[in-house]
Amino acid sequence: MAIAVISGCAPLIQLDSDAQPSTVNQVELGQGSGRMKNEQPLAHLYISDYDSAAVQNARMSGMKLPGYKPEPVVTVNHYVQSLMHDLAANLEILSTTFSVGVTSFVYLDGDYQQGDLLGNQLSEAFMHEATQFGMAVTDFKTTDYIRVTPTGDFTFSRDFLELTQQYPISVVLGGTLVRHQGGVIVNARMVNVMDKKVLASAQAFIPQNVVHALKGTHSAPLLQLKASQP
Repeated sequence: MAIAVISGCAPLIQLDSDAQPSTVNQVELGQGSGRMKNEQPLAHLYISDYDSAAVQNARMSGMKLPGYKPEPVVTVNHYVQSLMHDLAANLEILSTTFSVGVTSFVYLDGDYQQGDLLGNQLSEAFMHEATQFGMAVTDFKTTDYIRVTPTGDFTFSRDFLELTQQYPISVVLGGTLVRHQGGVIVNARMVNVMDKKVLASAQAFIPQNVVHALKGTHSAPLLQLKASQP
C-alpha cells in the first residue's frame, strides 16, 4: 500500500495495490493532521505527484484519480512574458516606429562575447514577445538568401560575413544573467543605440529546475550550481 500527496489543491489519495479503480478512497483535508474517512492515521510516506510511482501507474492503467489535475509546464518563456510586460510598462511611449534588435543575454561576471543556450533562448523568446506587443523587431541573423542542402533549407546564420552589414536598428533589447543559489537572475533592458539611454528595464528570477529543463544539442546540463564550501 502506498500513500501519496498530490501537490497543489488536489486531495490526498490512498492507492491499494490490490484494489480496483472503484475502491480508491479519498482522504479529507483539514487543519491539523489529515485523517482518512475510515479514521486510520496517515502513513509517514509523502511523495510528490512527479515522483509517485503509484500515481504514474494509476494514470497508465487508465485509473481516474479524484481531483487530480496535471500542473502546466512552466518554461523560460513564462518568465520572459512577465519581463516583457515590465519593460513595456516602463516605456514612456510604446512606439512602433523604432526598430528593435534583440541580442543574446550574457553572464554578468563572464565574457560579454560568449553566450549559452539560456541566453540565446531568452533572446528568441523576447523577439516573440516584443512582436506580440506590436514592436518592429529586426532579425539581423536573417540572410539575403535561402541555402538549400540535403539536410534542410536555411535562412539564418551566425556568420557575420553572410549577413547584411547595416540595419536601421534604433533600440536594442538584451541583458545580463547572474547565477544565484537555486536559479538565475535575469536583468533585461532596452537601450537607445544613439545616446545609450536606458529606455526600460526589468528583472526576474528563473528557478533552477526551469533552467535545467532546457536541453542542449548534446543533452549536457545547462547549469550546475555547486554548494558553497564551508
